[in-house]
Amino acid sequence: MDKDELLKSRIEDTIRRCADGYYVTSTKFLDAHEQAIAGACIKSAPSDVSCEFWGGYPEAERRVLICEPKGLDQNVPVRNGLMSTFRIAIPRGSRELGHRDYLGSMLNLGIDRSMTGDILVRDDGADIIILPEIANFLLSEYKQVAHTEIKTEIALLSDLIIPEGRVQVIKDTVPSPRLDTVLASAFKLSRTKAAECIRSGLVSINHLETTKPDKSVEEGDVLVLRGRGKAILAEVGGESKKGRIWITINKFI
Repeated sequence: MDKDELLKSRIEDTIRRCADGYYVTSTKFLDAHEQAIAGACIKSAPSDVSCEFWGGYPEAERRVLICEPKGLDQNVPVRNGLMSTFRIAIPRGSRELGHRDYLGSMLNLGIDRSMTGDILVRDDGADIIILPEIANFLLSEYKQVAHTEIKTEIALLSDLIIPEGRVQVIKDTVPSPRLDTVLASAFKLSRTKAAECIRSGLVSINHLETTKPDKSVEEGDVLVLRGRGKAILAEVGGESKKGRIWITINKFI
């Protein structure tokens, strides 16, 4: 059984336990590829099970799959208790730390990536969405990020700090609003390289992995290239004099 088949089996078991036991079940955090596999499993879920993805905030890229029996009486939305905010503060005047610094230092502690969601970086630190079962371990062991001493605490998910996105506006023309052409424009790649990234499973549209370079992209679609960042196709305009299509892309930096 390969990795994808094993994941599919686990997701099907999560859905089955919800249906058979009449209680809420959930997976660990899933990336875009894993969410695509989960999405296929949802299609065959029993009619009395409701499934949704949630990552702590609406724009989250890494999300868990929550399965809930329809009609279950819940006074508080169950998703609020499935994850916590691990807050990191760095000393004033410290060197700038990025997403890779925080992720790398956590992985060096032996934390599996499936236990952590998005890492939201600020100038004075970061908020990392985590599963509650690793909270005490992180408070005890997570003391440094890239040789920088840090202070940590656990905060409520409702207190999550979402930094304002800094956006680079890119205006360009493309032969058509295909995924490979838009991705190439957003991340300054050749069209051949962009298509290679897509076929390799490194690209998602609106949180779901796609491996088709010729897939059409629409206004408002969110594109993520793993390891390179996120961009939104903000506008699809008219044709240029050479018959190409004007587009505007907002790339997060």
